[in-house]
Amino acid sequence: MPGPDVNASPTIAFELLRSIRRIVRRITIHSRALATEVGLTVPQLLCLKAIGDAVPGRMTVAELAKQVSLSPTTTSRIVERLVRAGLVARDRSEDDRRRVQLSLTPTGARRHRELPRPLQERFLERLERLPPAEQERLLRALSEILVMMDAENVDAAPLLVPDAEIEGPDGPG
Repeated sequence: MPGPDVNASPTIAFELLRSIRRIVRRITIHSRALATEVGLTVPQLLCLKAIGDAVPGRMTVAELAKQVSLSPTTTSRIVERLVRAGLVARDRSEDDRRRVQLSLTPTGARRHRELPRPLQERFLERLERLPPAEQERLLRALSEILVMMDAENVDAAPLLVPDAEIEGPDGPG
C-alpha cells in the first residue's frame, strides 16, 4: 500500500485535520452547552423553534420534518418527547380530523421566547455575508475534502449536531 504523497506538506495536512477536528469539537461543545442551559437537544430546540415560529403557530409533523430537514419518523419521535415534556400539544384539525396539528403549550411558548440561537443560524448568517464567489469557493473546497475522506455519499441533514442527538441512544429524537 503506497504511503502519503511525499510532496504534500505535513504542516498543511495536520492543520487541515486540526481544523476539521475543531469544527467537530465546536459542534459537540455547543450541543452540550445547549443541553445544560436549555435542557433540550439541538434537534428538539429546532423543532420547538419551528413550531413556535409557524404561522399561525400550528403545523403538522410532516411540515415540521420538512422544515427542520429530518425524516418524519425522527421528527415524530422528537415531537413525542416535546409532548411528554409539556412543551408541545397535538390537536386534531377542525377541518380535517385526520390532520394532527402541533402547537406550543403555554410552557412551550415561554421556552420558545427564551431559546438561544442555534449554532447553524449564526453560521448561515455569517456565510450569507460572504460574496457568492467566496461561498462557492468554500463549497468546492469542502466537497474535495469530502471526497478525500470517502464521505461524499454519507447522508446527513443540514444540521450542526452530533449524530447521537439525532439518532439518540434509544432511537431518533
